[in-house]
Amino acid sequence: MHHTAILFLEFGAVLLGLGILGALALRVGISPIPLYLVAGLAFGTGGILPLATSEEFTAVGAELGVILLLLTLGLEYNADELVTSLKGNARAGLVDLVLNAAPGAICALLLGWGPVAAVAMAGVTYATSSGITAKVLSDLGWIGNRETPVVLSLLVFEDLTMAIYLPVLTALLAGLSLMAGAVTVAIALGTVSVVLLIALRFGRFIEAFVSSPNNEVLLLKVVGLALLVAGVAQQLQVSAAVGAFLVGIALSGELAEEARALLTPLRDLFAAVFFVFFGLQTDPTKIGPVAGLAVVLALVSMVTKLLTGAYAARRAGIGRAGRARAGISLIPRGEFNIVIAGLAVAAGAHPDLGPLAAAYVLILAAFGPLAARLVQPWITAIAKRA
Repeated sequence: MHHTAILFLEFGAVLLGLGILGALALRVGISPIPLYLVAGLAFGTGGILPLATSEEFTAVGAELGVILLLLTLGLEYNADELVTSLKGNARAGLVDLVLNAAPGAICALLLGWGPVAAVAMAGVTYATSSGITAKVLSDLGWIGNRETPVVLSLLVFEDLTMAIYLPVLTALLAGLSLMAGAVTVAIALGTVSVVLLIALRFGRFIEAFVSSPNNEVLLLKVVGLALLVAGVAQQLQVSAAVGAFLVGIALSGELAEEARALLTPLRDLFAAVFFVFFGLQTDPTKIGPVAGLAVVLALVSMVTKLLTGAYAARRAGIGRAGRARAGISLIPRGEFNIVIAGLAVAAGAHPDLGPLAAAYVLILAAFGPLAARLVQPWITAIAKRA
């Protein structure tokens, strides 16, 4: 059979299956994300029916999903709100870094994996999945809540921290000299600063360039600009997701609302593909031996993220229900964590690091959305009593 025909058959079956799973999730009243992840496990290496030809195509779709998720998240706020939020929540961001990087680093050191693997595991347990959290906030209607700007500021702090962390980790894994590592970090910081400055100072010019009375032209311009900036950011050792987010915050007002309405169906399609691809990357047969350790690490991380969210929301004067929502929103792990683990495994940090990170992320990627849905009535009861 022709290669293209097989690709269409496989990818079409995946999308149709996701549609059926999404309908099932709606009927049961849960987020579809865990079901998408399980579907990925079934279609990946070691699964029930591994994909033959469409995995590379799915990988590109997954990257688009992350970019579109962060782009639409950025459209919710403008550059001034972002800077103000970052300034007001810098202390909470540092608390987040200390509380959530520590479990991974301590775990690696106790297992005798060495300092480089400890740095890698610190990143695995630290970063919340911006993509999954954005989906949870949207699915549960939490976007307009008072604690959401606090959650977003922590996510942005984490993403900007990743812009520094990833070049440092890459330098450590490659055994680069101190000077070479410093140059890599300087380039990453400079890139983020320039893009943020452009968004703050020249946002109106970007809006004038993108604006169009025609929906088709507007969609093409917004997506094209986001992909262009994401590509440049990735090339300069900065996360593509950070670049897409900064494009989103450069647009505001009615233009941002129009763009968000046009992007939502496209975002939902490719976001589902992202969650499937995450499952595709995980070999189910390698999870068993490290499952117990992954569960313990996940439980510790849930507690530290709940404490982080509660601390940040309390400093912002938000009530108990909002503090609980903030903490729960930060539980999921996803794209950054897998990237970090992949870098470490490719460099030979430790053979068990990959399976442990995959099991850990899968638990929190699945449990985070479920927890948010399950505790919604409890949170509502707290708000009513308050």
